[in-house]
Amino acid sequence: MRFDTRQITIAGVLAALTLVLGMTPLGFIRVPTLAGAVTIMHLPVIMAGILGGPAIGVAVGLIFGILTVMQFWPYDPRVLIPARVLIGPIAFLICRALRNTVWGLPLAAVGGSAVNTVGTLGLAVVFGWIPLAGKEGALGIALIHGVPEAIVSALVVTPIVLAVNRAMQRSRFRR
Repeated sequence: MRFDTRQITIAGVLAALTLVLGMTPLGFIRVPTLAGAVTIMHLPVIMAGILGGPAIGVAVGLIFGILTVMQFWPYDPRVLIPARVLIGPIAFLICRALRNTVWGLPLAAVGGSAVNTVGTLGLAVVFGWIPLAGKEGALGIALIHGVPEAIVSALVVTPIVLAVNRAMQRSRFRR
């Protein structure tokens, strides 16, 4: 697989942003709930998938997953990594399927956020990391954390992706 300059640039910038968020308190905002933290780290992964394609989304998502494992060690990597790796490709697929509609970008952002929430919580239930709360606790976390994270995703990702695409189109015409 070959990557063009645009994809490499997108991967580098969004990977760096993910590293900064993951290594500072900005990425994982601690809260006194079962989840332990809310995150905005899925935002660069969603943008990586939409702007750079599924492979770039996987790469940035893997960085997110590894940083999550480091942040919440000894939490199970089988719970924390798989959903993060799928955020970008799912956002890409939703955006691609809805590219000719006004809702394509916001729904891709919400879909990427939902993959993060549902995938991680689903695996946490499967592997027994939410033993006291079970499925009901996972549903509560999804509502308390997942819904606001999805709304924030749509509100933040949509204008940024539109601005980046507009800037990229302008730079093509200047050559």
